[in-house]
Amino acid sequence: MPRDSRYDILFEPVQIGPVTAPNRFYQVPHCTGMGWLRPRMLAGMREVKAEGGWGVVCTEYNSIHPSSDDLPHPSASLWDDSDIRAHRLMTDKVHAHGALAGAELWYGGIRTSNTMTREVAMDLDSFPNSVGNPFQTRAMDKTDIKTFRHWHKRAALRARDAGFDIVYVYATHGYLISNFLNPRMNTRGDEYGGSMENRTRLVRELIEETKEAVGDRCAVAVRFSADEKIGQDGVPIHGERRDMFEMLAEMPDLWDINIADYSLEMGVSRFVKEAPLEPYMDFVKSATSKPVVTVGRFTSPDTMLSQVKRGIVDFIGAARPSIADPFLPKKINEGRIDSIRECIGCNVCYSGDSIGVPIRCTQNPTMGEEWRKGWHPEKIDPKGSDSSVLIVGAGPAGLEAARALGERGYQVTLAEASRDLGGRVTRECALPGMSEYARVRNYREQELQEMTNVEIYRESALTAEDVMAFEADHVAIATGATWRKERFNGEAYVSIAVPSSAPEILTPDDIVAGVTPTGPVLVYDEDGYYLGGVIAEHLHLKGLDVAIATPADNISDWAGKTSERWRVRTHLMKLGIETIVSHSLQSYDGNSATLVCEYSGREKPIAVGSVVMVTQRSPNDALYQELLATVDGQVEELPFTLKRIGDCEAPAIIAAATYAGHKYARELDAAIDPDEPLKHDRVDVGETTATGVA
Repeated sequence: MPRDSRYDILFEPVQIGPVTAPNRFYQVPHCTGMGWLRPRMLAGMREVKAEGGWGVVCTEYNSIHPSSDDLPHPSASLWDDSDIRAHRLMTDKVHAHGALAGAELWYGGIRTSNTMTREVAMDLDSFPNSVGNPFQTRAMDKTDIKTFRHWHKRAALRARDAGFDIVYVYATHGYLISNFLNPRMNTRGDEYGGSMENRTRLVRELIEETKEAVGDRCAVAVRFSADEKIGQDGVPIHGERRDMFEMLAEMPDLWDINIADYSLEMGVSRFVKEAPLEPYMDFVKSATSKPVVTVGRFTSPDTMLSQVKRGIVDFIGAARPSIADPFLPKKINEGRIDSIRECIGCNVCYSGDSIGVPIRCTQNPTMGEEWRKGWHPEKIDPKGSDSSVLIVGAGPAGLEAARALGERGYQVTLAEASRDLGGRVTRECALPGMSEYARVRNYREQELQEMTNVEIYRESALTAEDVMAFEADHVAIATGATWRKERFNGEAYVSIAVPSSAPEILTPDDIVAGVTPTGPVLVYDEDGYYLGGVIAEHLHLKGLDVAIATPADNISDWAGKTSERWRVRTHLMKLGIETIVSHSLQSYDGNSATLVCEYSGREKPIAVGSVVMVTQRSPNDALYQELLATVDGQVEELPFTLKRIGDCEAPAIIAAATYAGHKYARELDAAIDPDEPLKHDRVDVGETTATGVA
């Protein structure tokens, strides 16, 4: 199907200095949890985006020197010639699909403590490490600034030699260069501090020197914040930024614009919707003739079209949408808009970098597996036989397994006990702010409706006898998990109910089923992710007096890894919901819940009419166990292969469920070596002998 002519403008080539982007789809620099540690995985992932139609594909931030080391967050690097070779893996693959490759040069300054290299970090003054490590920076003197400029130029030359087409001067996000621009931080008394002209001097020098070094072959981009301070969402505090921008406006070949509030720029869908940066862009295009890109979790082609036609941007910038669907541009180009896997804004992709592991995605289970498992988001091996598959349970794991197996050409039957497909996704997306999570179900249901080889049976709870009678060749049990009323004390699941009492203890399953607790309510959260806060808000909106408690030191502690913890707690406090941290729930008798301080052991009673336990889950694996029992646990004796997938096997996040379903589908008839199930991207030190390296 040809593309809708309305979108033609999105596929126009755009000149960026000495290079030309083939279209307006621009994958901005984004972290992957791979960096210099996993160059083959990194190259494989970026290649798929170029294949999917992104006209510009940037790598992540590139450290220019060992004194800018971000481990355990693995950045890319441009320290030496070996980095040139590593990056060539990516740029060659990106170029093979007709796209441009971009590299962002980075020096962390105050945000890095160099715990791997043990080098002293530098910044414009002696500042404490801004992410809480017990180190301070060295105050840069003029010799240091000259040395830094030399490092930056050398890194730019390495980027050029590595095959990059766009080289960034990275002047935002609280890193070194942005601190020179900051009037509150930069109080230097020399020509690099004080007046706005002095504070922009380093940026101007870096742009000029980078263009001098690589400008005949590479475009030079600047990443720059359009506002000076964090304010109310959608109400920019520009400060001097407009004047700064106008001073620099014509110097680079491209502007990549972001904002001061990273939790808005990178906001989760619960709090931030599509195109949130538009109010901050009000002056940018009018002040420069150079092309402009910004992000906004753009998932709607109509929103993208509007951004370009109204002159907000020249390029549609994306990180997360390009992760959820690397083929988003190609699908628009081919008129397949309904098959786009829309980003749900969960930020699980970001969590990988936060904990130093390769990127993953709730919507796209192939993300990060392109090289080491050979998975492609739009291609899958055809079926290896004419065998049939029965999948029991249509939550995220079951839906993805059915979709991928259907795409392979298998005859698939999907049986769901309830009327609605989607499992936990369908239940949770009805809660406050969670509506975009429905995209996990909607995408897969849409795809399944077009597959004649997949049959879906709703309201079909199956017994072991039913499964045996079905005579499928393969059976996957994807029946999910149920929230527990107990808590885990570190060794065992224990009840909080005082003996001989019958208190009202509920779980998220009860709440999403429509149960209204007796108030006041205590939400007790040991899950540490988003659901505790969402349940608390839901109950507050019902008019109940709500408090939320957790044994962790932060509300929604794990959500710090998805860049939403601050917003969660701020939101709950604005609603008037009491937040109690570092307290575990010891007991509840129906009138008073006893919380115990994790540090002092001091008890804290709280009068409540009910407790909602957001703790752990129990796998719904009864059907699996019943089927095993028919052959005395000898699974090979069954007349079909049998496997648990998703939460039924091991409760986890939704991204783990879609991954499990996809993995089952990929590996159904594949020869997997259990001793070497995937390739290992690491430095090979070569053959060794008993006495050392050969």
